[in-house]
Amino acid sequence: MAGEEEESSNKGFKLLGILDVQNTPCAREAVLHGAGGSLAAGLLHFLATSRVKRSFDVGLAGFMLTTLGSWFYCRMNNAKLRVQQRVIQDGIKSKVIYEGTGLDPTHKPRLETPPGPS
Repeated sequence: MAGEEEESSNKGFKLLGILDVQNTPCAREAVLHGAGGSLAAGLLHFLATSRVKRSFDVGLAGFMLTTLGSWFYCRMNNAKLRVQQRVIQDGIKSKVIYEGTGLDPTHKPRLETPPGPS
């Protein structure tokens, strides 16, 4: 009985049976933005023209465009963040490896001045 509860709690919500909204990055936000975009586009078109069927079509198109736009924007920002994190991690690894050696880029060698009359 407890195993069944764990399986159902880990399942998540699947949109159209293919997209697991709970476990896919950016999916939840994209669907919510799409719902808002669809409502705004359809309602504004209806208020402007009073045509119900066309307003529904405009709302559906608004949903698709807003969802896809939000999805790609979020995924692009996530990819950019992952690249930045990878660069920082590589820099930290290099710092740890070369710290205290002659190859340390932060270590500046001292210029020795020859002893002479002052």
